[in-house]
Amino acid sequence: MLTTTALQPLAHDLDETAPDFVVIDVETACARVSSICQVGIVGFRNGAEVFAYETLVDPRDEFHAFNTRIHGIAAHHVVGQPSFADIHATVTAHLSGRTTVAHSYFDKGALAAACRVHNRPAIETTWLDSVRVAKRAWPDLANHKLGQLARYLGIEHRHHDALSDARAAGWVIVKAIDHTGLTLADWLAPPRVAGPAPAAALDGPLRGERIALLGQPRDGPLAHRVAALGARVMTSVGATTTILLVAGPDPQARALRTHPARLKADAYRRDGGAIRTLGEADLDALLHRV
Repeated sequence: MLTTTALQPLAHDLDETAPDFVVIDVETACARVSSICQVGIVGFRNGAEVFAYETLVDPRDEFHAFNTRIHGIAAHHVVGQPSFADIHATVTAHLSGRTTVAHSYFDKGALAAACRVHNRPAIETTWLDSVRVAKRAWPDLANHKLGQLARYLGIEHRHHDALSDARAAGWVIVKAIDHTGLTLADWLAPPRVAGPAPAAALDGPLRGERIALLGQPRDGPLAHRVAALGARVMTSVGATTTILLVAGPDPQARALRTHPARLKADAYRRDGGAIRTLGEADLDALLHRV
C-alpha cells in the first residue's frame, strides 16, 4: 500500500533525543538513479526506532515498466506529490551531520544524482553500508540481500517499499551491534586486519591442542597465552580444531551462542568431531587439573 507520511524532523544532535543513526532508502522511476519516486527515512536511538519519514516523490522523469513492476509505483501515483527539490531541505535536515545507513550505496548515489539534477546542494553525512555490516556480522549466510537478512533475523519487511526497506536495514544494524558487541563507532571504523597468529611453544600443557578463538583476534592476548602453553592458534574453526575458546566472562551469552564459529563447532561435534567449546574459566580449570 502506498502511503505518504511527512513527519517533521526531530531537533538535531544537540537534542538528547536525536538519533544515533538514520537509515534511508529510495525507489526510482527508471534506469536513471536520479529519478527518485519514493523516500523512506527512519531514525534509531539506543536500539529503538525514534522517528519515521516517508513520501512519494514526483521524479520529473519517466516511469519504466521494469521499475514499476518492482515497487508498484507508477506515474499516476505521484501526481501532485512534491519533487525532490521540494523535499531536499527535509531530507537534509534528517541526514546532515549524522551517520546515515543504506543497504548498499545505491541510495547514496541516487541522492547525489538527484541533488545534481535538481540543482540542490549535496547532503553532507557519514555513510555506513549495512551490507558490509551484515557480511561481517553473519559471514556464513548464503547472501546478504535485505530480504534474506530480514527472514534470518525475524524482521518484519515489505521489500521495495522505501520506508519498510529503511526500517529493516536499521534493524540489521541494531541486531549486528547486539550480535557482535561492536558499537556504531566500531562499525564506522575501518575493520582491523588481524596479524599472524603467534607460534606455539615447543612444549606446554596445551601441546597438541588446536585452538580457535571467539571474541578475540588470532593475534590478541588470549592467543599469545595459549600459544605460550603449547597450543596452535587456528585462523578459524575447522575439522581439526580441538577447542573453540570463547573469550570474556560469559561464554553462554546469547550473541555468542549464535555466532557462526559457535554453530560450526556444534555441527562438527554432532558429526563426531572431538572439538570442545570452553570459556576462559573452563580453560583455567583444565590447566589446574593438568
